Amino acid sequence: MSLVNPTTLFYGAPIRPRSIPFLYPTRITQPVYPPPSFSSISAVLTKKQQRSNYADDKSQETQFDFKAYMLEKAQSVNQALDDAVSLKEPLKIHESMRYSLLAGGKRVRPILCIAACELVGGRRSTAMPAACAVEMIHTMSLMHDDLPCMDDDDFRRGKPTNHVVYGEDVAVLAGDALLSLAFEHVATATAVADVAPARILRAVAELAKCVGSEGLVAGQVVDISSEGLGAGGDDDTVLERLEFIHLHKTAALLEASVVLGAIMGGGSDEEIEKLRRFARSIGLLFQVVDDILDVTKSSEELGKTAGKDLVADKTTYPKLLGIEKSREFAEKLNREAKEELSEFDQRKAAPLIALADYIAYRQN
Repeated sequence: MSLVNPTTLFYGAPIRPRSIPFLYPTRITQPVYPPPSFSSISAVLTKKQQRSNYADDKSQETQFDFKAYMLEKAQSVNQALDDAVSLKEPLKIHESMRYSLLAGGKRVRPILCIAACELVGGRRSTAMPAACAVEMIHTMSLMHDDLPCMDDDDFRRGKPTNHVVYGEDVAVLAGDALLSLAFEHVATATAVADVAPARILRAVAELAKCVGSEGLVAGQVVDISSEGLGAGGDDDTVLERLEFIHLHKTAALLEASVVLGAIMGGGSDEEIEKLRRFARSIGLLFQVVDDILDVTKSSEELGKTAGKDLVADKTTYPKLLGIEKSREFAEKLNREAKEELSEFDQRKAAPLIALADYIAYRQN
């Protein structure tokens, strides 16, 4: 995967966002422990949406039980995460790691990884180390994002954030430890009998790219530099900047989740790239929906602080486009994602199709 790195605009020089044009590649041209509670697709979608989404296959809901699938997969992921991070010396750092890693959550990223692996003919056990790794990295990103020097949040997944409980120093170190463990876990726990070493190496490189200076870190640093820039600038330029942030800060890890699953499952290069494009669309979709929920739901409903983007004067899709246009954009992304799955066996693709709808119509 060849990535252009537009973040070189930002390193080593002051940022002048109103005078430096942003020529960011778009998603088309650039890759970029309580049990969870899930609603079935039929409970999340309105009747009108159900008719629209399933008009071509009215029997899909009876054939595929999304709620049961998510619960069963999430429980297996939770058990694997529990096994991967045991409570040992030094106790405080491992307690901190487990506190955030096992705090619940929907486990969307690891489930995407497993579903992609199974779609191309692999097994869940083959994908599980990679699935755990992406959740470790996701948890690390939340721990660091919540720090006072970043988004300064005290509430995550319905609980006090890690630094509130363990202190900023331990939260930073615990996040670093989870990041390191993610790569170790993929390299040592993947069943080598099922996966060629070259595929494991490819997966490790993919994971490293998604989290580094051309991935998650790039999105975070541009996000930090963009606070308060939503008004007074050229709309197209601001939208390009916003898409860059979300393709890197949010979509990159969702993309890696799907791509790692396809790699571990033995997918062809063509299959991997179709799934990459699918993941890029749902990754941006995830953030558009997140932006909408941030201004339409309460903190209690979200399990995290609501309205914090508004308080921080961050640029969001509702702020730029309005709620209705943002919802229309979300619908478009959902359609584009599903188009990338059209050539796969639709029975095997059912979990990914349902996950795209879940991301589009989730309520928290």
